[in-house]
Amino acid sequence: MRAVPSILHLDMDAFFASVEQASKPSLRGKPVIVGGLGARGVVSTASYEARRFGVHSAMAMAQARRLAPNAAYLIPRFELYRQVSDAVMALLRELSPLVEPLSLDEAFVDLAAGPYGEALATEGAELARALGEDLRADIRSKVGLTGSVGLSTTKFLAKIASEQAKPDGLVLIEAGREREVLDTLPVRALPGVGPATEETLRRAGLSQIREVAGLPQEELVHLLGRAHGAGVHALALGRDDRPVVAERDAKSVSVEDTFEVDLLDRDHIVGELERLADRCVRRLRAAGRSGRTVVVKIRRFDFSTLTRSETLPAPTDDPLVIAQMARRLLDSVELLGGIRLLGVGVTGLADWTQEDLFAQALREGMEEDAADAEEDPAYGGPTGPRAFHPGGALPAARRWAPGQDVEHTELGHGWVQGSGVGRVTIRFETPTGPVGRVRTFAVEDPELSSASALPLLGSA
Repeated sequence: MRAVPSILHLDMDAFFASVEQASKPSLRGKPVIVGGLGARGVVSTASYEARRFGVHSAMAMAQARRLAPNAAYLIPRFELYRQVSDAVMALLRELSPLVEPLSLDEAFVDLAAGPYGEALATEGAELARALGEDLRADIRSKVGLTGSVGLSTTKFLAKIASEQAKPDGLVLIEAGREREVLDTLPVRALPGVGPATEETLRRAGLSQIREVAGLPQEELVHLLGRAHGAGVHALALGRDDRPVVAERDAKSVSVEDTFEVDLLDRDHIVGELERLADRCVRRLRAAGRSGRTVVVKIRRFDFSTLTRSETLPAPTDDPLVIAQMARRLLDSVELLGGIRLLGVGVTGLADWTQEDLFAQALREGMEEDAADAEEDPAYGGPTGPRAFHPGGALPAARRWAPGQDVEHTELGHGWVQGSGVGRVTIRFETPTGPVGRVRTFAVEDPELSSASALPLLGSA
């Protein structure tokens, strides 16, 4: 255990939505929701203004629209998010060479390994707090966003501290206060305790971390297995010797869920698979990666576990391609008797994408379906997405998605507010300018074209 709270955890506040607000002056201070906008879309990030209505990440987009019908619903712009993330990570590397990114908006920093390491040994928590406050100020001035900072003696506690600091704050947990902080938290706060482990502990009468910490390690090993039980017990006691690792070359990205009741209905199983594929893609993109091989993991009612995989000719992070491959792999497995666990993963990772023509056609078809789904009363049109067949002809009309960057030959840079019934509404504004004016055009207007996102302040 360290004597000084020299491990820092940064978590940017509502990152994707905050970037959109910083990029679009007309959305600042207003509810913004980023994610998939089609009929099966899922919320990726909701601004704090949207969270007041009960909207949160991983929620079905249809439910979010019911809770916050007047919010701005936007597609993700990962190229811009990566630019902003690179600028933030550069600020972290000024503090230490040991920076461990967890995603585009989250990272650990070992301050003891940086230029302030010797000073921290003598000045302790006071200097650590000052470095954290300076970092928050630098992020605000360089990219115009806010981040929450946690500082403590271990990675686990630093992450707990940043969660307590949200939004736009700093919390420092000094050496000696570990148990004081942990004893008030539920077991789900422990790394490695997901829904299934939480339920196992609940059945044993363990719902708080203090209850787990007070249990002999042997009893947890009996409940959870040797490695998992010992790890959970150590974390409950505040023991975490994991170092901050600067380079983490992940070989795969995957997600899985264990179900309390076996899934029997095929439509239900397919729906869960599609949700897992969406979560997997969001993790893949948050890490700035793509992959060639899609893997589906299935544990059946009799505990037999099967994996099926399929490999593309080139890496992809396309959600429709990955979901379609996952469904095809599922079709190759006998599902009679029920499913206990389902997982979707991507391997053969790369930091670039080059989809083949079929993937491009499939994605364009998905955009058509999403655009049709958006033509509901809120957009001034009818509901009901059309079916798309990958082998059929692609639509001739251009499609404009809410949040998409555009350029007009005379009016300059803008973004799509909405589209439907052959029209597209554009707000013309830039990150550093005032709230812009709104104009409506025909979707085929030759003076309108897609554009790249404009950088935020120092994120170029």
